[in-house]
Amino acid sequence: MEIAAGPVPPLGGHALALFFVQVGLLLLLATLLGRLAARFGLPAVVGELLTGVLLGPSLLGHVLPGLFARLFPRTPEQAHLLDAFGQVGVVLLVAVTGLHLDTELVRKRASAAVRVSLPGCVIPFGLGVAAGWLMPESLLAEGSGRTVFAAFLGIAMCVSAIPVIAKTLMDLHLLHRNVGQLILISGTVDDVLGWFGLSVVTAMATTGLHASGLVRTGASLLLFIAAAALIGRPVVRGAMRRSARSSDGGVTLGTAVVIVIALSAATQALGFEAVLGALTAGVLIRTAGKEVLGRLAPLRTFVMAVLAPVFFATAGLRMDLTALADPTVLLVAVLLLLIATVGKFVGSFVGAWTSGLSRWEAVALGAGMNARGVVEVIVAMVGLRLGVLTTGTYTIVVLIAVATSLMSPPVLRLAMGRIDLTAEERLRESELRATVHKDDRRPVEHT
Repeated sequence: MEIAAGPVPPLGGHALALFFVQVGLLLLLATLLGRLAARFGLPAVVGELLTGVLLGPSLLGHVLPGLFARLFPRTPEQAHLLDAFGQVGVVLLVAVTGLHLDTELVRKRASAAVRVSLPGCVIPFGLGVAAGWLMPESLLAEGSGRTVFAAFLGIAMCVSAIPVIAKTLMDLHLLHRNVGQLILISGTVDDVLGWFGLSVVTAMATTGLHASGLVRTGASLLLFIAAAALIGRPVVRGAMRRSARSSDGGVTLGTAVVIVIALSAATQALGFEAVLGALTAGVLIRTAGKEVLGRLAPLRTFVMAVLAPVFFATAGLRMDLTALADPTVLLVAVLLLLIATVGKFVGSFVGAWTSGLSRWEAVALGAGMNARGVVEVIVAMVGLRLGVLTTGTYTIVVLIAVATSLMSPPVLRLAMGRIDLTAEERLRESELRATVHKDDRRPVEHT
């Protein structure tokens, strides 16, 4: 009787060395191109994605296929190493996003946010589903059902990206404006709906389209949310506050990462995406208070400076812009970009207009909510991993993420220039400036 399995062979030295070369090269180039993009007023994610485009099949694989094959060989163990590194990065990135979701502010302005968000989600989602049903068969992944593909495309068309929206508002100095705050809150609602929708579509892709399966998926989702609110919240808050009593800040960081990984594993085991658990973990950790959040600043720095750039560079590696040479793919790309942009803008505009906002305020909301950036890239990566998207459709979705993130700032700046400052906004602006000046007088600490 065999009582123990033999030892697992260690990873080969060449595979490990190549993995380190891949990560180092991707991080170096992503950092440089991210900073270059920021200097030109573009989101850093544009430069980070460009890293993968330059080193991937779009350029290096096309110009120097031999070098590309040596750097990124098509072997399972090598691909899985890089993918695992990226998955750790993405769950921590989504958790950091959850840390910054002000649920109290969402509660206070939930009514206005929902009125803006709902049409802004429903209209592009419906258009995306319709486009998915009409898509040429050649662009569907082998073995992927038309219904799942259409639902996935609908999710990709309707999401917004809080990190890009927040950065855009900060860069344009619009966070103190009422419309700026409404954009941020509505984007938060969109983000949450998008993660939930992605998890449901993922479950559909993995368990199939059966009535019993859909009921089980919905019940599992509701059970997870209830457990997180009733059990997870006090447990996470207690664990984080207890860890904060230690003089060693590493204890707090380690506790937070364990919670993120545990909830990510839980949602993955339930048939949803790990990012749903990561987002939930971030929101629950936030309830532990400002002292705990202050201790987690190094985690945010590491994620944003190291893990996130490598993840987005890896996402760019999977793009193949040469696919756009096919007239069918190029036409679909243009049509989906129009659907994504017009659908989101019109939906948010209608929601804002019917809520009593002025025409230019509605334009500002439509422009602000159109930025998809980080979230759409993650959605595209999930679709590729599940076999729902082909390389061609994946490339199209990522291009939409980049294009909409670039369109948003100029339109938002134009619209906000035609909206007068209110007395409340002037007071908020003066308070913000006072805080900034106070912070500027603090001595610089070197670590």
